[in-house]
Amino acid sequence: MRAVALLLVFLMVASDAHAMRCGHQLVREGDHKLDVLERCGEPDFVERRTAVRGSRLRHPRGALEIDRFDEVEIEDWVYNFGPRKFKQLLEFEDGELKSIRNLDYGY
Repeated sequence: MRAVALLLVFLMVASDAHAMRCGHQLVREGDHKLDVLERCGEPDFVERRTAVRGSRLRHPRGALEIDRFDEVEIEDWVYNFGPRKFKQLLEFEDGELKSIRNLDYGY
């Protein structure tokens, strides 16, 4: 019975592994950057860059080959919540939150 309770606690914690709390608000992967701004305010640091994503489509018999390349705007936002919490790195692609990672402790 105790193992089942521990498993349930682990699953509840693991379900929010790709989320970040800003006060009483929760930010999750897939949110738009305007929603993150509304919930968390301005980030402490922003870095913008452009990446190229590509794919190649091929017909099974080799008669058709199409290369497709798209430019993607990437923004990295860093939130610093103070010396007792980890700084958070949020990566956006074309305005959509793709990943949330812990950095070192804040200052």
